[in-house]
Amino acid sequence: MMRILFLSIFLVTNVWAQSTSTAEIEAFWEEAERQVTEGDYYAYAASFHDEAILVNGISDRSFPIQTALDGWKQGFDDTKSGKMTASVEFRFSKHIHGELAAHETGIFRYAWQNEGEEPQEVFIHFEALLSKSTGQWKMLMEYQKAIATEEEWNAMN
Repeated sequence: MMRILFLSIFLVTNVWAQSTSTAEIEAFWEEAERQVTEGDYYAYAASFHDEAILVNGISDRSFPIQTALDGWKQGFDDTKSGKMTASVEFRFSKHIHGELAAHETGIFRYAWQNEGEEPQEVFIHFEALLSKSTGQWKMLMEYQKAIATEEEWNAMN
């Protein structure tokens, strides 16, 4: 009887923790969308762990996220100043969430338009590894696996 009670408490607690984690992770991605749209570089950069890695399967390179952030900063600045518009949207095909760690698989759509130019967009298959430390979710690894098609993106609705 005691074992059944313990198992029941464990399962309820585990489901509650995963549900809390899922809501927090959904908020993480919504905040990332806001940061890109508003050109909030510093908040975006702060969403990564200090030792985070970007793995780029398209160019077969990996490097510290700070290297990528340095390259993206001008786009954030241009977005913030109104010289360009930018947005990102995430869709997921798989979520593996725990209380303090999460792995996400999906596609992101990044769209931008420089002043006086035609709008552009790219779809990227990606995976992300996140960790919760001191009450905040931080990305440890972003793996941009390959270019995706708009059809693949639409199939994830």
